[in-house]
Amino acid sequence: MASETQVLVDDKSSVRILTLNRPKQLNALNSNMITRLMQMFLEYEEDPNVKIVILKGQGRAFCVGGDPLPVFRDIVIQGKSWRVGADFFSEQYKLDHIMATYSKVQISILNGIVMGGGAGISVHGRFRIATEKTVFAMPETELGLFPDVGASYFLSRLPGFFGEYVGLTGARLDGAEMLACGLATHFVPSSRLTALEADLCKVGSSDPVTFASAILNAYTKHPKLKQHTFNSSLRRLDVIDRCFSRRTMEEIISALEKEAIEKPNEWISATIRALKKASPASLKISLRSIREGRFQGVEQCLIREYRMVCHVLKREISKDFVEVLSAFLIGCRAVVIDKDRNPKWEPRSLEEMKDNMVERYFERVDEEDGWEDLKLSPRKNLPALIIAKL
Repeated sequence: MASETQVLVDDKSSVRILTLNRPKQLNALNSNMITRLMQMFLEYEEDPNVKIVILKGQGRAFCVGGDPLPVFRDIVIQGKSWRVGADFFSEQYKLDHIMATYSKVQISILNGIVMGGGAGISVHGRFRIATEKTVFAMPETELGLFPDVGASYFLSRLPGFFGEYVGLTGARLDGAEMLACGLATHFVPSSRLTALEADLCKVGSSDPVTFASAILNAYTKHPKLKQHTFNSSLRRLDVIDRCFSRRTMEEIISALEKEAIEKPNEWISATIRALKKASPASLKISLRSIREGRFQGVEQCLIREYRMVCHVLKREISKDFVEVLSAFLIGCRAVVIDKDRNPKWEPRSLEEMKDNMVERYFERVDEEDGWEDLKLSPRKNLPALIIAKL
């Protein structure tokens, strides 16, 4: 089966090493991979012989996210229902929920690119290992979507308003920055990963969490944040908190522009450019999503995000996400991409994206075609596990 070659399994005594194996596609998750990962994680959870599950990626990426293009090929080209896309996101979110509430030790080795859905299958886990090769981003607002896969839960729990900054701008973070803000739990040089895996496979303790933590602590380093002309964004937390704490997107951009006038620098100019390049609809629903996530558990966040993504797929409020994907699928830039490869968003501006339009993304979808809210299976010891991980 294709899924067996796309997710490789290595049995090492009490450890299972799962390797995402679509390196040419940067390990983007397709439906088969999502199903296989879900089956294996649930199977290992019930197997008393399995103590630790290690998840990693083949090639230069851990995982760049979900791969909805085959699904959208059905929707855009073959004219199938938006529900086909909804089913893809439903299964992805269910997998994220399993990992967020997993009772055994999950260790994700993020030795490369980690974006979108790749964050969903790693950040929710107990241990996240960054390296000098790690590149993290949630670039959804530039694609007409919003940070999903439970991102409204984990972004809202970053220091201050750093989560708003990361989620709205799609800013890229390196391994040191992931460690510093809490997205990663450890930093291990890539040259030491083989030895680290070998030591983790020696687990024999009745307390695998303590065992894994001790091994990881022995290997971890504490790299310094970038400090040169284009400093790490974590060195700009004062500006980020001043600007991204504002109530609306319009106020956030206005505050950034004021900062740019008073203390001009390339970092703040790049931040403003990133926001102005993104989908106005995506920015507004993303901001509200992250703000609501601060007061919700991971399960509530995933259920809400599923409502939101269904509205995105239905295209009744904005067509941005599906139209951007259409441009990739059929090679037709004229619809949404101009000569500078800038999407032509609709609504075109933040002012045109009215509050009542934003509100609709957070409402239940009309119950046509038997639509229901996301159904997540009951999990054991949910509160304690969540508190322990994040």
